[in-house]
Amino acid sequence: MSMIASWIGNIPDFAVPFALAALGLILMERSGVLALGAEGLLLVGALAGVGASLVTGGATIWALIIAMGAAALVSQLFALMVLVMRINQVIAGLALVFFCQGLTGLLGTLMDWTNRPVSGLSSYALWPLSELPVVGKFFIQNPIVYLTPIIFLLVVWILTRTVLGLRLRAVGENPQAADAAGIPVLAYRCMAIAAGSALIGLAGAYISVLSTKMWIADMAGGRGWIAVALVIFARWSPWKALAGALLFGCIEALIPQMAASGIRLPQYFVFMTPYAVTLGVMIWVAIVSRDNSSQPGALGEPFIREERR
Repeated sequence: MSMIASWIGNIPDFAVPFALAALGLILMERSGVLALGAEGLLLVGALAGVGASLVTGGATIWALIIAMGAAALVSQLFALMVLVMRINQVIAGLALVFFCQGLTGLLGTLMDWTNRPVSGLSSYALWPLSELPVVGKFFIQNPIVYLTPIIFLLVVWILTRTVLGLRLRAVGENPQAADAAGIPVLAYRCMAIAAGSALIGLAGAYISVLSTKMWIADMAGGRGWIAVALVIFARWSPWKALAGALLFGCIEALIPQMAASGIRLPQYFVFMTPYAVTLGVMIWVAIVSRDNSSQPGALGEPFIREERR
């Protein structure tokens, strides 16, 4: 039972980066921009968070904010490529990942931030739920875990209940009609890229500052790619993405628990498990859900103002 309780208590720590990264991708893709650069932006957020924490002497909240700003800033390179230069969005996203991998590896080495511990945040018990048997540890987490559902609630409210969200979704569904209605399509897409990338940067900082509590090169470990699959699994629905993040968090949290309990598994089998589950989820989605009604209508299509559909 202690193993089960420990596993349940670790699920949020593994699930939050998936949830925040997927939410950031949904925000971008709702504007019609196909975002594949989450892996690179996670690394930017992770490095910026650790670097800011070391420079400020352990000011964790500021480190998280700076990580969000750094990811949003780097994402403007992607915005320049896809919105102004109209480069293929798949190619631009992959190029952003490789650029961020090289940039973070170089800066982490030059600034001597590799393997240097940071303080992180303390965990707080959500009483009286924290006193429950077995599942009580699920409610003893750091503040960002408790803040994540609030972030989801805020984003959903903006997307579904505000004029800003209505215009953003209109830009993603039919940018030509939105432009004819006087909505600045490129400005809204640029704003969505910055906001979504900030959430992905927060996810990266969570990994390095709050979970691992140090910077290691390429520490995102493929979580960005899993977040991309998670968006498709969720059919661009934030709440389904949160549920899917908990599912992947369960799987990721189970691996160290099995190792700690003495269950011997081949190393490469352990490494491939999250990706095997991702492939299974993608196949299941392809079989069960054949309509693309949830997908933004103009996803991946560049906007050229002179053209009308």
